[in-house]
Amino acid sequence: MGRKEIDCSWKKITNNIKDIFDFKEVLGSGSFSEVYLVRERKTGNFYALKCVKKKQLHHSNLENEIKVLKRIKHDNVVGLEDFYETRTHYYLVMELVSGGELFDRILDRGVYTEKDASCVIKQVLEAVSYLHQNSIVHRDLKPENLLYYSPEENAKIMISDFGLSKMADHGVMSTACGTPGYVAPEVLGQKPYSKAVDCWSIGVITYILLSGYPPFYEENETRLFSKIMKAEYAFHSPYWDEISESAKDFIRHMLEKNPNKRFTTEQALSHPWISGDTAHNDNIIHSVCEQMQKNFARSKWKRVINVTVVVSHMRRLQLAHADPLAPAPLIQVLDVSSPGPPPNELDTNGNPSQRICSLDSIDSLDLLFNSLDSVSRFITLIQ
Repeated sequence: MGRKEIDCSWKKITNNIKDIFDFKEVLGSGSFSEVYLVRERKTGNFYALKCVKKKQLHHSNLENEIKVLKRIKHDNVVGLEDFYETRTHYYLVMELVSGGELFDRILDRGVYTEKDASCVIKQVLEAVSYLHQNSIVHRDLKPENLLYYSPEENAKIMISDFGLSKMADHGVMSTACGTPGYVAPEVLGQKPYSKAVDCWSIGVITYILLSGYPPFYEENETRLFSKIMKAEYAFHSPYWDEISESAKDFIRHMLEKNPNKRFTTEQALSHPWISGDTAHNDNIIHSVCEQMQKNFARSKWKRVINVTVVVSHMRRLQLAHADPLAPAPLIQVLDVSSPGPPPNELDTNGNPSQRICSLDSIDSLDLLFNSLDSVSRFITLIQ
């Protein structure tokens, strides 16, 4: 029996992808795919091209990812531009983002305020609100998946990595997935859940952006998940002493244990900390960066998109074709959507935390806790 092909009506067939794209640099690689900086021969436009080997492919995952990406178009979402197939590979042509990860940009800043954090979260909320309006749940929102579009100081935030996203037309899901520390209580409790899980994750991200450390952390997974399921967190002194009460109120609504009472994206966008002027303008860079450096490893894991490679190549290209009258080449980005490296969060021994992704069956939460292997980087839980 031959391999089942992915059914996409807009898929383009080609005998040789290099007839269409000029391959420039390797941006990243994994077990099942490689990502390249490419230039489209016909237009001269730059993209990120994800090359997926058919023989090592789990079709349902990629097909779901492609359907989700093709369905969405938003200024703050890394977009799928095209999709090609050859005899041996699938190729995802993605919008190119080159501004780096959120945490790295914060660590490089001289001034950082609540208002800066509020502006970041507002962009995330607007993008996620758009996803939810289109019946799409991201299910793996975390700082590593928030990228800056370009190195410019006022560059917009882009949401990436739709490898675990889901089209939830009926509103309820049951597959447990996400990243420990960012996953909602109802997911850990193996209960049917909704798009409210994304709002929980945004609450966790907001907490980290204002303190530099996560609201839920334990070296022991059982205790970690217990804290999350109880929504057991605090605003510790002195780290939260200078943070506005409005910011804390926003976080409380996002980290509401009951998903039916948790803020929706629309409610979050209307909160004064997001839409008003209650976010403080005091510089909190030193306290946040100190904690961020302690709790999160900077550039610990190889990224899907190697920003340095992209920037250096573009500089070489500009030097090679230096013409003051010529328009700058259009740069667009590629795929950062496949399950990537483990998250950057470390335990007190400097070991990376784990990513939840799929076990064949879990009979109870206790069994889940007992079965977790602290050495394993990737675990998938399917109910």
